[in-house]
Amino acid sequence: MDVRRLRTLRTVVATGSITAAATELGYTPSAVSQQIAALEREAGSRLLERIGRGVRPTAAGRLLAEHAVAVEERVLEAAEALADLRAGRTGRLTLHHFASAGTTLVVPALLRMRRDHPRMRVVPEPADPTDPTAALDTGAADLVLTVRPEHVPPRPGTRVVLLRRDPYRVVLPVDHPRAREPTVSPADLADEPWVCAEPPGPCLDPILDACATAGFRPDLAVRAEDHATAQGFVAAGLGPAVMPLLALRHRHPGVVVRPVRGPEPVRAISAVVRDSDGEHPALRSLLAALRAEAAAGVPGTEPDAGGGVGEPATTTVEAG
Repeated sequence: MDVRRLRTLRTVVATGSITAAATELGYTPSAVSQQIAALEREAGSRLLERIGRGVRPTAAGRLLAEHAVAVEERVLEAAEALADLRAGRTGRLTLHHFASAGTTLVVPALLRMRRDHPRMRVVPEPADPTDPTAALDTGAADLVLTVRPEHVPPRPGTRVVLLRRDPYRVVLPVDHPRAREPTVSPADLADEPWVCAEPPGPCLDPILDACATAGFRPDLAVRAEDHATAQGFVAAGLGPAVMPLLALRHRHPGVVVRPVRGPEPVRAISAVVRDSDGEHPALRSLLAALRAEAAAGVPGTEPDAGGGVGEPATTTVEAG
């Protein structure tokens, strides 16, 4: 049944007159009569009967008029909800992310979204390490955070937004012989066992490439599941590590961080979205939150007063 015809019926029942309903709705009496006739055909029942100069509803007309009120309310709610969705005030998005981005990038971005867009729901999920952007094809994800070489073309039908070029740093225990040097070359640590929190793939490759350029392959003797644990292993003296700067936002008090001397390893952190979602307001809001967090400095990397064991904060960001 046509919603406008239901509204016309409700108005006729409320005013008790075709003429009065036409005046309230801004129609001609003929147009109101035509709408009522069409609604009666749709309903298969007579809806109004004449009484003097006015009309009154039949049982079927009274029933439809009562339901028309609820229908109009739901239509109005739907229109308001759609307006909120178009404006980016509400919605639901699924974000797939790699492990090390969880606490350093995703969590603060979600807190920002919750503050700025309290009715927006973002569901974070771990990305498939074998083919993270495949979830965009199936609709399982609306945005995927990845670490990927910048020269690799995007998957067909997707767009890549570079959030951050994240340089790597040497992480040493505070009592390491090279802890007070301003920069450290990976070659300086070639004879030591290393702590590693990077799985094989695009996060580990920049480290291995830098070491290969320096003429050696590191002994990744100690494996950690995450960067916080890896920092703890370094502080305990199990070996040095090379970690991305973003992973050092929460720095262990028992380590020092040094820029890499020589070829500096860098990983590119990107957000991948579907081309068709380019104007999605909720997605634009989420991308803005991720950009802001990716561009934020790394607390705890400023020079330490007196001891000089900190590191000048260095952050290079490009958001496309």
